[in-house]
Amino acid sequence: MKAFVTGGTGFVGANLVRLLLNEGWDVRCLVRPNSRLENLQGLTVEIVRGDLIDEQLPELMQGCQVLFHVAAHYSLWQRDRDLLYQSNVLGTRNVLSAAKKAGIERSIYTSSVAAIGIDPSGQPTTETYQSPVEKLIGHYKQSKYWAEQEALKAAQSGQDIVIVNPSTPIGAHDIKPTPTGDIVLRFLERRMPSYVETGLNFIHVRDVAIGHLLALQKGKTGERYILGNQNMSLKQLLDELSQITGLSAPARSVPVWLPLSVAWIDEEILTKFGKTPSIPIDGVRMSKQPMYYNPKKAIDELGLPQTPIRIALKDAVNWFQENLSIKTK
Repeated sequence: MKAFVTGGTGFVGANLVRLLLNEGWDVRCLVRPNSRLENLQGLTVEIVRGDLIDEQLPELMQGCQVLFHVAAHYSLWQRDRDLLYQSNVLGTRNVLSAAKKAGIERSIYTSSVAAIGIDPSGQPTTETYQSPVEKLIGHYKQSKYWAEQEALKAAQSGQDIVIVNPSTPIGAHDIKPTPTGDIVLRFLERRMPSYVETGLNFIHVRDVAIGHLLALQKGKTGERYILGNQNMSLKQLLDELSQITGLSAPARSVPVWLPLSVAWIDEEILTKFGKTPSIPIDGVRMSKQPMYYNPKKAIDELGLPQTPIRIALKDAVNWFQENLSIKTK
């Protein structure tokens, strides 16, 4: 079997590619001409150059039976609105259309819990809830919602498509890094004197990769599965990092209005003078309430593993230390 993978150079994609290779798959990765290839170095993969909106995608997919559409543009900067919709919405539409033309038998689309939103009841959110799109904070979340609608429409028209919604992955190969990886990195570099009172659902990135393969094997067409594990406050995560590394966790929290004020100055004022903003407004707005999710459906129906988050954090710490020469002692 040969899999066509988009986003293989990224965090989740690189872990998925490694899993597929270990399971005996042949893997063809779509790579943009300007992509960093470190996450694919040393791997026996076929690389094809192109973009999500390229017209030649059906030809590039020829000979593959399965599609894993993992690629997405992630940004919380308001200035990136057009790029988010082009990559995430139009890109998903084009990739799934190409898969249909190429005769792909089954597609796994990587959405996000960001597309679901947060259940106002206060209970951890499940797949049955859907926030109105206008209540999803920021263009990234809204673009992921509309991208998921493209996948649902394609499934309703007869394509075999399963949707997975990862929560917040942690682990190795977080090359950019992601916002959560950046928290780990700043903690290691002692650049995190305080924190905001918020919470997230975390999962080992390896379990996310396994969840993709399980969705391929057991998932139901047109349904979505939250790939998550443990709901934790940011303070709990930082305390875990402290126990793993021996470094002190920040002891004080800051009220959300403080980073929100800094973010507003960054994005609304300093950018007009050519300054690079450091804190996105939408990122701070998201942190106003915990983003907790319930992965029971994926556990029960797919057999999604639940690796302890401490192991995920250890793997992330070790990867950053080995690849970025960070010392914690």
